[in-house]
Amino acid sequence: MLRIDRLSAWYGEAQALREVSLAVEPGEVVTLVGRNGAGKTTLLRCVMGLHKQLTGTVEFEGAALPALPVHRRARLGLGWVQDDRGIFASLSVEENLLLPPVVGPDPWSLKRVYEAFPRLAERRRFPGTKLSGGEQQMLAMARVLRMGSRLLLCDEPTEGLSPLLVQQIGDILREIKTQGVTVLLIEQNVHFAVTVADRHYLLAEGRVVESLDNAQVRAREHELLEYLGI
Repeated sequence: MLRIDRLSAWYGEAQALREVSLAVEPGEVVTLVGRNGAGKTTLLRCVMGLHKQLTGTVEFEGAALPALPVHRRARLGLGWVQDDRGIFASLSVEENLLLPPVVGPDPWSLKRVYEAFPRLAERRRFPGTKLSGGEQQMLAMARVLRMGSRLLLCDEPTEGLSPLLVQQIGDILREIKTQGVTVLLIEQNVHFAVTVADRHYLLAEGRVVESLDNAQVRAREHELLEYLGI
């Protein structure tokens, strides 16, 4: 579904990515793992079209995305779930869901969203200011699914959440995977990553240094935790 080939990116003269190549197959959940500053968020921004100073190629479902603006990529089915979640505090849960236009080819109905996220159904009239961090994360994910996104780009969905909420986010990721949604996510929590993902790319200093499956991550868990400083 997603193929990145020799992608390099800069901020001014500072190089953030160095010839990154990776692939994500339809229906997979794939994580980007690395220390802060390794280039993970920059990589997602490049895929979404939010970062312009780059070289290399990004392909979505076999078609190159050379200079397409963000809204054109969204219409193809790319969805960006930011680390700050972007919830409109003065709007209700349902208003947050309905505000963005349906742009992708396979949008979720409100009924389908509430079936997958029952907590949001319970709080549909609550304003964004009354939601917990975990509920805001659910809302951010549900919103891009309602827009029609088939590939979710998630930036650290479990950051700052309690263990119970982390478990709930894991349940949601596994559920949407069964419904054919593909996910590329940044995740520092290695324990969590192996419960939701199929494969993992380890980034260091802007490069992909390893591709690991779950068995390899479990076998090297102590080493990886030390490397990530966790």
